[in-house]
Amino acid sequence: MQNPTLFQFFHWYYPDGGKLWPEVAEKAAWLAEIGITAAWLPPAYKGESGGYSVGYDTYDLFDLGEFEQKGSRATKYGDKEGLLAAISALKQHKLGVILDVVLNHKMGADEKERVQVNRVNMDNREEISDDIIEAEAWTRFIFAARNGQYSKFIWDFHCFSGVDHIENPDEQGIFKIINDYTGGGWNDQVDDEFGNYDYLMGANVDFRNNAVSEELKYWGRWIMEQTQCTGFRLDAVKHIPAWFYKEWIDHIQAQSEQPMYLVAEYWSFDVPTLQNYIRQVEGKTMLFDAPLQLNFHHASKQGADYDLTTIFDNTLVAADAAHAVTLVANHDTQPLQSLEAPVEPWFKPLAYALTLLREHGVPIVFYPDLFGASYEDEGEDGNNYTVNLPVIPHLEALIRARQGYAWGAQTDYFDHPNCIAFSRSGTAEQPGCVVVMSNGEAGEKTIELGDNFAGKQWRDMLENRGEVITTDEKGSAQFFCAAGSVSVWIMTE
Repeated sequence: MQNPTLFQFFHWYYPDGGKLWPEVAEKAAWLAEIGITAAWLPPAYKGESGGYSVGYDTYDLFDLGEFEQKGSRATKYGDKEGLLAAISALKQHKLGVILDVVLNHKMGADEKERVQVNRVNMDNREEISDDIIEAEAWTRFIFAARNGQYSKFIWDFHCFSGVDHIENPDEQGIFKIINDYTGGGWNDQVDDEFGNYDYLMGANVDFRNNAVSEELKYWGRWIMEQTQCTGFRLDAVKHIPAWFYKEWIDHIQAQSEQPMYLVAEYWSFDVPTLQNYIRQVEGKTMLFDAPLQLNFHHASKQGADYDLTTIFDNTLVAADAAHAVTLVANHDTQPLQSLEAPVEPWFKPLAYALTLLREHGVPIVFYPDLFGASYEDEGEDGNNYTVNLPVIPHLEALIRARQGYAWGAQTDYFDHPNCIAFSRSGTAEQPGCVVVMSNGEAGEKTIELGDNFAGKQWRDMLENRGEVITTDEKGSAQFFCAAGSVSVWIMTE
């Protein structure tokens, strides 16, 4: 019996120089021992910025740190040999391996092409000018250093629906490419922000070109064969037609001996929008619970003014727990990043208790919260900032508690705006626990556990409270937590 627990094994500012793959191999045994069941690795292929690329500026999907392209052989995280060694170490310790898939766009083209484009209103992408502009665009990818190894496919302007830069005339903006596939405008079954959010960045891949969709299906088979991964994290799916990913998922699942674990990033705070995407792909992928992460952000900023009884309001895990991956932070929400919505450190133990120890949703742990991180970058205001993300107290203990105590039926005690609790009843084989937390003053909850728990002694495994609690003849007791804190009460031996 295992409670699935994911770990995001990177962050946006992870150091370059090929350090990550060796660290993955080194920490695999320990992660398995504390209760992590699968690791999400960053994009492992060559990006436009080569050895400095975080991986989301996709250049060559078939270069896993094997070819001298974009100024380096290795990626930011290491070479192909290091990647395969890291995956082997994870699998040796029975950890799943989730690879990041970035199919929406390509960047860093090798050659320019003569193209015809239409200007697009950036604020309403459905407004496409009738005027045709003759220009040049960076849309041809030949991967000369790879020289056709693994795939001979050449990407050109027929593979893309739009770009954000043209030359002769030189302009920045959004430009719809005119080719055999774009006559109907942008793709359907994408997010309707800005009218149609098909276009995001770079050379925007057009999945209506059958040669493109077949090449990406072939790549899916190839990456599974090369790496023996056990799942995929799908990037930016709100910009990719849902019908394509339904087909792609069906294809890779049919090619895999074991079901592949899939979680997609559809960053929207509107639960009906997320549910609509799940329907469009016929429930074939999990989604990150962005609305819950936003609730954690607000709760951490507002302190005792936030009503904890509403923490799961308007969240995916409340509406469709079977498809929800619950998170406290990720590489996009960390400070100075595009979706910045950091959760204050004081609240993170509470947030992780609300994801790791509850019955519903699959939780994911973020690298800096377990290991810490420090970095510098420029903010939107043009000033430079130094960011220090501390190791979150008790996070390791909470991960261990998920495997050791977060079992059985859940009963919620969400009856006070500043102090909430829930209990897990345990099973015949696994013990349960009682979780109490406060975002204000020290709190307490009377928890009724039933006759089976009569006369049992309990202690706070996090040691935020020092007393031992004994349940009465009916299995009831008052359980406590400190101010702005969480306690996880377990039965003493």
